[in-house]
Amino acid sequence: PGPRRKGAFRPYDAQLPGGPQDMTDRSVEADLVLGEGLGHRLVEGGTAGADAIALTFTRTPGVFTPLLAAGDAIYGSGYRCSLGFNVRSGSTYYFLTAGHCGNVAKTWYANSAQSTLIGPTVGSSFPGNDYALVRYDNAALSHPGGFTAADAYVGESVKRSGSTTGTRSGTVTGLDATVHYSGGGTVRGMIQTNVCAEPGDSGGALYDGTKALGITSGGSGNCSTGGTTFYQPVPEALAKYKVSLY
Repeated sequence: PGPRRKGAFRPYDAQLPGGPQDMTDRSVEADLVLGEGLGHRLVEGGTAGADAIALTFTRTPGVFTPLLAAGDAIYGSGYRCSLGFNVRSGSTYYFLTAGHCGNVAKTWYANSAQSTLIGPTVGSSFPGNDYALVRYDNAALSHPGGFTAADAYVGESVKRSGSTTGTRSGTVTGLDATVHYSGGGTVRGMIQTNVCAEPGDSGGALYDGTKALGITSGGSGNCSTGGTTFYQPVPEALAKYKVSLY
């Protein structure tokens, strides 16, 4: 693994300690440390406090859109996350989102009132990885495609879409990152970027043009001051669930 950074991460308002990172190495290991006793409170959707882990789901309401695409809001069990990429297996359609989102909601909706059904979580992996698969059970919802899977590379210019902060730009700064969410598990093989994100952006899409690269996992900082973010690579999730982009 590459350089290791330890310190207390606040939810999107802290910097990696120890000064600038050496990103000449293509991998990085980071420790995200929880304040004592705060992990479960964030998972339940309450106010987690200043030192809580930066897993990016939230109860904040959003705006319903009948056409579900990369970065759109999805709602389940009182939480809001973001849609990653639409995928399919034969004639059955699904979308990818974050595994820590899939772990907390078994059914997803397209509006905050949770009256417009999308469908169920049919697979979820977190910790270790951070991806989930949700099936479209509502034929009234459109689910456009337009992406192909690709591997990210260091220095690549990328965009991230999420339901809180919309579309943001930045650069891939590391690959194969191991991130320790203390009290919330460890994820490995992550893409690291300097693109900002905030609560509710979890599960959203990281892409370069029409190349689907990653699914938003977590990070630090915010979109006012900047930050560091980590992403589950898309190809691994596609292989796991035997689905494809279109």
